[in-house]
Amino acid sequence: MKSGRRQFLLAAGLLPLVRPLRAAGERVVIVGGGWGGLSAASHLRRLAPDIEVTLVDRQPTFTSFALSNRWLVDHGNSNIERQDYAALAATKGYRFVQAGVDSIDRAQRTVNTASGRLPYDWLVLAPGIRENYAAWQVNDPLAVAELRQRYSGAMLNAADLPVLKKRLAAFKGGDLLMTVPPAPYRCPPAPYERAMLIAWWLKTQKIPGKLVIIDPNPMMPAFKSILLDRFKAQVTYLDHAKVRQVDLARKTVMTDIDDIRFDEALLSPPQEAADLLWQAGLIRHDEGGRSTGWADQGALDFRSVADERVFIIGDAAGLASPLFGHYPKTGHVANRMGAIVARQIAAGLTGKAFPVLLPESVCHVVSSVEPLEYIRLEASYRQRGDGFLMQQVKQVREPNPAGEDAAWAEAMYRDFLRP
Repeated sequence: MKSGRRQFLLAAGLLPLVRPLRAAGERVVIVGGGWGGLSAASHLRRLAPDIEVTLVDRQPTFTSFALSNRWLVDHGNSNIERQDYAALAATKGYRFVQAGVDSIDRAQRTVNTASGRLPYDWLVLAPGIRENYAAWQVNDPLAVAELRQRYSGAMLNAADLPVLKKRLAAFKGGDLLMTVPPAPYRCPPAPYERAMLIAWWLKTQKIPGKLVIIDPNPMMPAFKSILLDRFKAQVTYLDHAKVRQVDLARKTVMTDIDDIRFDEALLSPPQEAADLLWQAGLIRHDEGGRSTGWADQGALDFRSVADERVFIIGDAAGLASPLFGHYPKTGHVANRMGAIVARQIAAGLTGKAFPVLLPESVCHVVSSVEPLEYIRLEASYRQRGDGFLMQQVKQVREPNPAGEDAAWAEAMYRDFLRP
């Protein structure tokens, strides 16, 4: 069955979402310990105690992007959430393997890691993203490594946030360049919130510097007005500007508008699904045969179009509907995807049909510091009469916030981090 036809049937609810499992003894391997992978592991352990669940991640510690932008500039009492994977696995009752994944052999149903081969009956992939420096004419691995080490925008891995915080603290003036990836990109970390908070930090700390923002997208109006009015002395904003090349030796970024020199930089190139999905042949191609850069999975069941034994969740997920494109690449959506896949696998133990569940997304962003104001972004989904998904997005101003963002984050963490 052709990919596009299958996607439509899945969206219309015309294909079975589960196949009966063999009950006890099934092995589920989950690659990626972000919000999606941890959610899948936690829910599977509770819903299907007879299944062997193994979570694999190269990092020893989970670090969350949520609320991290304010922590970067010491706004309020903000902090970032960290949890030790091994301790968390012991508490939740699943197995944790700290290792990078070299490849997936879908024919043999094995995940090949530096620590050995992990056989699976069902595979849940939540590997996140990769950054495409080749789009900036940076192809040499050593040059890419140097850019990441010296000027990373810390959107690839939340474990990089402490290094970014130190770099910002050491910035004493000059041109601080920030690039926004072309949509779609993962959020958090919300780039416009980050830009606004950095501008506020430059102003309140009286740092003689300028934040130069290169943005290929249309900015959210609420942030644009604040950045260009309230922080006009601190911000130069180049909208609809595309980075063409980076010259590390000259500390210069070439765009289709002008060449921009910098003293410090937060460089975030275009994003794509993580390398592992490319190796495993799970990337979606458009009708012309061109790679979309993102995974090819069902809109409702998140099952890979290429392999019914594989589920793809989180930021790596590709097209959900031609009506709106992708699900938001947020932790909230990844968490819901993980829970839905866990329920789907657990339901298969009894051979029962799995009811259609749709994710939703909630995101709190700081839109103003003085006076303090948040924006709550909500996305919900429903099926249209012809089966395609529709998206509804609401923006709610919170002019007198009272910790709603922290309460939301804690509620989410209780789902997959807390005992």
